[in-house]
Amino acid sequence: MVKRKLIEVALPLEAISKESAREKSIRHGHPSTLHLWWARRPLAAARAVLWSSLVDDPSSRPDEFPTEEDQKIERKRLFDILERLIKWENSNNEDVLAEARQEIHRSISTQPNPTQPNPTQPNPTQPNIDDTSRDLLKIKVLDPFCGGGAIPLEAQRLGLPAYGGDLNPVPLLITKGMVEIPPRFAGRAPVNPRSRAESGLKTWRGAQGLAEDIRYYGEWMRERAWERIGHLYPKVDGKTAIAWLWARTVQSPDPAWKGQVPLLKSGVLRNKPGKPVVWVEPVVDRDTQTVSYKIREGGTPGGGTVGRGGGVCVATGASFGLSYVREQGQRGKMGEVCIGAVVEESKGRGYVSSPVLPDVPEPSWKPVGKLMGKATDSVPLYGMTEWAELFTDRQLVTLTTFSDLLLEVREVVEGDAHRARWDDDGIRLRDGGSQMTAYTDAVVTYLAFVVNKCADYWSNLCSWHNSGEKIRNTFGRQAIAMVWDYAEANPFSLSSGNWLGQVDWVMKSVAHLPTSMPGEVRQRDAVACVGEAERPVVSTDPPYYDNIQYADLSDFFYVWLRRNVGEIWPEECATLLTPKGDELVANHWRAGSKGAAKEHFESGMFKVMEQIAQKQHSEFPATLFYAFKQQETKTGETTSTGWETFLQGLVDAGLEITATWPVRTEMGSRMISMGAAALASSVVLACRPRPDDALLETRGGFVEALRAELPGAVGLLQEQAIPPVDMAQSAIGLGMRVFSRYRRVVEASGDTMRVRTALALINEVLGEILSEEEMEMDADSRFALTWYRQFGFEPGPFGDAETLALAMNISVAGVVEAEVAKSKGGQVRLLNREELDPEWDPTEDKRLTVWELTQHLTARLEMSEVKAGELLARAGGFGDKARHLAYVLYEVANGAGRTEDAVAYNSLVATWNSLLVEAGKAEGPSQQTF
Repeated sequence: MVKRKLIEVALPLEAISKESAREKSIRHGHPSTLHLWWARRPLAAARAVLWSSLVDDPSSRPDEFPTEEDQKIERKRLFDILERLIKWENSNNEDVLAEARQEIHRSISTQPNPTQPNPTQPNPTQPNIDDTSRDLLKIKVLDPFCGGGAIPLEAQRLGLPAYGGDLNPVPLLITKGMVEIPPRFAGRAPVNPRSRAESGLKTWRGAQGLAEDIRYYGEWMRERAWERIGHLYPKVDGKTAIAWLWARTVQSPDPAWKGQVPLLKSGVLRNKPGKPVVWVEPVVDRDTQTVSYKIREGGTPGGGTVGRGGGVCVATGASFGLSYVREQGQRGKMGEVCIGAVVEESKGRGYVSSPVLPDVPEPSWKPVGKLMGKATDSVPLYGMTEWAELFTDRQLVTLTTFSDLLLEVREVVEGDAHRARWDDDGIRLRDGGSQMTAYTDAVVTYLAFVVNKCADYWSNLCSWHNSGEKIRNTFGRQAIAMVWDYAEANPFSLSSGNWLGQVDWVMKSVAHLPTSMPGEVRQRDAVACVGEAERPVVSTDPPYYDNIQYADLSDFFYVWLRRNVGEIWPEECATLLTPKGDELVANHWRAGSKGAAKEHFESGMFKVMEQIAQKQHSEFPATLFYAFKQQETKTGETTSTGWETFLQGLVDAGLEITATWPVRTEMGSRMISMGAAALASSVVLACRPRPDDALLETRGGFVEALRAELPGAVGLLQEQAIPPVDMAQSAIGLGMRVFSRYRRVVEASGDTMRVRTALALINEVLGEILSEEEMEMDADSRFALTWYRQFGFEPGPFGDAETLALAMNISVAGVVEAEVAKSKGGQVRLLNREELDPEWDPTEDKRLTVWELTQHLTARLEMSEVKAGELLARAGGFGDKARHLAYVLYEVANGAGRTEDAVAYNSLVATWNSLLVEAGKAEGPSQQTF
């Protein structure tokens, strides 16, 4: 019998979401700093999903955990491991990782399972790390859409061999740099002479030696580049420039003005708290019909000259639309003018007017190729259609100089490796080499990543971040966006956007990578990638219909990679631009029509899922990340790009959906940051191949199965304090587990039930479950809930309240006496949280209601978790009823658009476990029963 894994039963969802969101603030050493890639999955989420899909849920081991209480205790222990495992600080903590690996081993071992280890006593039956590593090598994690490489990387961190595939050479090489290259050179000392002279008896762990060589040879390249092109970056007023500031210009549409006029977004250069504003003022000379620029400090900025609606001529006040700007750009009439410079000063940044500019030679090389597809959304409208046009001549000369130095640094690395007595078997990195020649290939590959990172900061689409006083990179979002006034970085400064800064990012990222397990990444489409694998454990983040056109955007980097590492990776860099025809996205521009694009995506994705159903390791679920943006037609019907279509494709491909979990990566200062409905950033699905002997079921039988199985499963989710905002999505997995285990569910008409209908029935049964919980509450609370559904905290007619109270065999006076509502002037309304007594004590309340306790807990939580915990301690076992009511109240508030209430009730459930901890610390009598 197949054992259910932890991910198929329970997850500490809030902890995973919290750590995933936190990663956005982590920089040094994070793989995201190795090379930019769009929509990279958070490491915490990837790590949690992989580990929980390999570890048994306690319910699948009844011999060890026969009762629900035993299973709950064991599940809590597993949660504790997982919550420590996903913390960024523990990414290379060998004690934490060893514990996690041993737990996987404990679940996959063919030997009798060891008894639960006592944490205070040595356990001779616990497998040692060597046995664990040997067994973990039998599991092969495969990501057929490897993208930014987070999933293969986290597989390696868990001690598992990692395999990946991608058609696009840019993510392919990024993932090779993360999982394939570092293990080849694990534990090797650096070859550069400085490190050899200084290291002494130092032990180089993991990829630290490789990282140190990246730093050294990056510095070597900087010194040689300075010798050749340093004169192109002169000092400004005797100070080192951080950036030169430029504005695009167009001919004034007013015939009375013959000169060019600037396109400025705002003109503000510094807008930082505690410092005077700095801005650029266009100075109009009407005699010469020219515009000069003066840097001002303090005062009131003059404002921008162009926006989404068009622009204005600073000389005459004549307005013009963006269509005029586009026409000027497409005719080659758009110019540019230097409006100032930012310089390094002892106390921060300085701003200088009219810097002297050097003469720049014609670039010896330019990237070739036209912007295509998604890359054409913005800048080609203004005449910038070639990749070379996204860079100034000075930027092209600089990038080409550093690219040329990659050839020279290769000889230097080889010479130093030879002097360090490395063997040279002549085998290249691409052929599996791990000696001198391959090592040189590796160092050059990472330095080529540095060039790519610099291209992201050295284009004419980089703006100046006036609150952070730094350069904003080209890809501030997943598009190549037009910038009116841009910042040209000085690669030789020690501030924003410089060469050594990018070397440092790459070096620290490599030093932090795991190296204990092998990795392999191939240039394959996803169908071939899965089809070639032997019993893989698939975990992947597939493309999301038409959200991001990766191939179009990644040409920005590929044109440099092909020049710089085409000789090292000839097969991967064989094409002029990235392969696009087989990219699995719905691109109507490429396919010829929206219908053809839809067919290309859905048929291709079906083939991938069909392969997964046929090849997936039978003992483990496949896990899929899915981020969807629901769209509706004018008639209110959801389009085929939605959630139901994806689920339908999985079911049709022969997969059984065993769980769905929403993982949020956007969180505010509180536990939950939400608007009217805080959608999950992505949903993780656990799937297994549906057995060949799966049965048919009727609609009635399906509903009966839902009613039998969902209540206990929903109760388990509530025990884990799954936030109400995530409950519906989590419950979908429970219901889809029932639906997708049948070969098909047959409607009364004989037709096969579609996923959309199944989802409606699942939500209907979920509503029944929550309603049953509602019926177990006291009458006053049921009155308040019913009233809240209709009126919220607003007043309503006394007659309606009296009718409702009589139906529940109570009176309006009694509800008022219970301090649930107020009655005045023929109107009745519920007490809002601001009116509640901050000293209220449930043990002294003679007519205690679940409603009161829920509202008081919510109000106290807005003060602090400690105060809410103290109140929960006073409520004793009655507190759990308040948690159930909070689930119901969230659904009501969210459905009615009462955002503030929805946030409050969601937060109460989301912090429940923390409140229990605080309650345990509190002292005093408690109300144990109602």
